[in-house]
Amino acid sequence: MKRYLRHPSFAIGAALLIVVLVASVVGMVTTPHDPTALDPLARLESPSWSHPFGTDQFGRDIFSRVLAGGHLTLATGLFAVFLGLVVGGTVGCLAGYFGRAVDLGAVAFMDILLAFPAVLLALGIVAILGGSVTNVIIAVGVATVPVFARVARASVLSVLVRPYVKAAVAMGCSHRRILLRHVLPNILGPMLVLTTTTIATAILIGSALSFLGLGAAPPTPEWGVMLSDARAYMRLGWWLTVVPGVAVALVVLALNLLGDGLRDLIDPTSRPGGD
Repeated sequence: MKRYLRHPSFAIGAALLIVVLVASVVGMVTTPHDPTALDPLARLESPSWSHPFGTDQFGRDIFSRVLAGGHLTLATGLFAVFLGLVVGGTVGCLAGYFGRAVDLGAVAFMDILLAFPAVLLALGIVAILGGSVTNVIIAVGVATVPVFARVARASVLSVLVRPYVKAAVAMGCSHRRILLRHVLPNILGPMLVLTTTTIATAILIGSALSFLGLGAAPPTPEWGVMLSDARAYMRLGWWLTVVPGVAVALVVLALNLLGDGLRDLIDPTSRPGGD
């Protein structure tokens, strides 16, 4: 743990992420003001002691809405990446391990998915399924499947040539034992690094879909929805877009820093001067 905390990227990313997670948990329990309560007399108030981040066009406290919407934005990225990790990781492992027809079919399918930009693929899926938070999670999860599948397949192929795997095959170990005991534990490192950075991408895509009106519906306090609602009032209050935009940027920055730190710590050869 000391070695991890001494790494600048990991330490800064972990600290920022902890702050965001704590704020999101607090926002689920309590907020200074009701995040959905309307107050016409307090419309578009600039930041003050009573409203640290100001109020929006309906008089709602932005600080309370950012706190209350944090868990929804984070949950969208986490569940979407979990879906992509399970499906894509399983497909990639099986394709890399068994090869032949399984590998050919999986690679062809992943190439088709990779032909579409992730945002465009997620947008198309949500357009078919309909706009909702659940459908956004499914859409973003499907968009991340080929990324996890490619990395899992490449990692499995690199592990299969190791002497201990060849020894297990020569000893007659079952496919299940080889996968669970020798292959999966040795591909967790790159998959963990990919997971942290992909969560950041998933949060951006999820917020973009909510911004377009395909995710959470107003007056739900979600960061993408807040950015969408503030478009028409940007000139009247800079805080309307800056606050939720900075919140998204901080989460993405924290996850990217955390991923960079994990990559350096798990793979010493990625560091300058590594063997």
